[in-house]
Amino acid sequence: MTPVHFSFSSAFMLGLMGLAFHRTHLLSALLCLEGMMLSLFIALALWVMQFESTMFSAGPLLLLAFSACEASAGLALLVATARTHGTDRLQNLNLLQC
Repeated sequence: MTPVHFSFSSAFMLGLMGLAFHRTHLLSALLCLEGMMLSLFIALALWVMQFESTMFSAGPLLLLAFSACEASAGLALLVATARTHGTDRLQNLNLLQC
């Protein structure tokens, strides 16, 4: 495993572990998701550049567009949650209640 592979896989795993074990606030969960998406974007872009394939050249841009949409939807949920509940702590949210 090259150092580049190791750095991006470890960045993805750190984001995944942060999402799994440190779920106190919605903002920290969104930041972990964004870090995971950015590490996937950089790894996919380097993979396309390494193989010099034009067939998959739109893949990183599509992933970046989807991650921007995911970030905007997450921030909208964060604002809506903060307005209705007064906090973004995940322990205070009950998903079974409206």
